[in-house]
Amino acid sequence: MKTLKIIFIIISLIVFLNSCRDTEETDNQKPLISTDIQDAFPLNCDTLYFGETFNFKILFTDNIELGSFSIDIHNNFDHHSHSTEIGECNPAPVKTPVNPFLIIQDYDIPEGLKQYETNLEISIPSGNENGVFDEGDYHFFISLTDKSGWSEQKGLSIKILKR
Repeated sequence: MKTLKIIFIIISLIVFLNSCRDTEETDNQKPLISTDIQDAFPLNCDTLYFGETFNFKILFTDNIELGSFSIDIHNNFDHHSHSTEIGECNPAPVKTPVNPFLIIQDYDIPEGLKQYETNLEISIPSGNENGVFDEGDYHFFISLTDKSGWSEQKGLSIKILKR
């Protein structure tokens, strides 16, 4: 009986000590998309130009680890809204798209980072096989996901014009 008590105490002690171990930190926060860095681009109401390249520069942060991001540039000729936008930027009249520019691209962020500043060259062609692209109001939509699956979005109102 004495041996049984000792075994019970040892097993109980092992279970107790294992339950007290530090577990992985639980991620319960969304990552952040910040345009508050030097030379951030584009910003709300900026203008991009067909046939030119620009540097996409923005800061991503997370409390544990970043995962990936995507950009989506699409027309806003109908003046639709995304709940993340700061505001309208002197919109052109509503129009029907003929050959709107569209780009959707996904990017991985190197593993183990809590902070990542993009410095990505993006080219906007003048047109495609259907002709020149429609100029006017566009959205530059950024989506950021951390390693745990939390996501954050930022929608910027921009113009894409011909020079």
